[in-house]
Amino acid sequence: MSEPDGRPPYQYPPWQPPVPPKRMSPAAVVLIAGSVVVVILMALAFLAWGYPGFLREADGHAEVAPGHWPAGSATVVTPTAPSTPVTLPGGRAPMPKRPRPLADPVTCAFTPDPGTPAPKKVALPPDGPAPSSGTVEARLATSAGEVGLTLDRALAPCTVVNFLSLAGQGFYDGTSCHRLSVQTGLQMLQCGDPVGDGTGGPGYTIRDEVFPELTYGRGVLAMAKTAAPDSGGSQFFLVFGETNIPPEYTVFGSIDDPGLATLDAIARAGIDTAKPGIGDGSGPPKTPVTLTHVTATP
Repeated sequence: MSEPDGRPPYQYPPWQPPVPPKRMSPAAVVLIAGSVVVVILMALAFLAWGYPGFLREADGHAEVAPGHWPAGSATVVTPTAPSTPVTLPGGRAPMPKRPRPLADPVTCAFTPDPGTPAPKKVALPPDGPAPSSGTVEARLATSAGEVGLTLDRALAPCTVVNFLSLAGQGFYDGTSCHRLSVQTGLQMLQCGDPVGDGTGGPGYTIRDEVFPELTYGRGVLAMAKTAAPDSGGSQFFLVFGETNIPPEYTVFGSIDDPGLATLDAIARAGIDTAKPGIGDGSGPPKTPVTLTHVTATP
């Protein structure tokens, strides 16, 4: 029989019984499941370390030179791995000096920074002329002992103006020294953050006062800042040992011998590993350090 148009009739294929699906062997199941787990772990690792903000803080800011505190903090870069036990040099390093003296006076300017946490409100230091010669004696009264400072206007006149302004307004009183590093290449204590975790400041920024010949040996007082230029504020660091960092952090004074002895004791007590660190070997000191009062004699 043919279709009306003369074509042969459509032949349906013969019926076949359904074939049951092949069962997967246990070994194949284990292999596929293992592959899925590996892919998931790789994806999580990428998100955790390759995508800031998912499982870690973004690498945006750093203030003194070993790594960084949470995003927005001032910190320093860590050159080498931590050393154990703590080894500290004796004596003191020579203070850096400018190859050419600054004009005297210089003109200072301070820039409001509403993006920086500033739980303590203070007035900006005065803009305008500042002397670039002479020194100022200052003293940090802390819960761990006293630290005497000599602020050097010839190195960083505007930074000295800033420190004196903050000290005079009581900004530092009650703040903690939140970060200790005792590792080779970065041995310092960082202080001056009103938040206490490396993210805070006075609500304004100051200009860097740096030069290529800057060094950071035992006895040096310097400003912390973020990775951006001219981003310092209130945080500073006290160098008690070997510190090999680039000349990007303003040095504005020195630490006296009794102050270095206080810092040595804090350093030898070590870092409090029970509290959060920043992953570069630095962290809160095991001996709590709170600035009870900062005084200065211009």
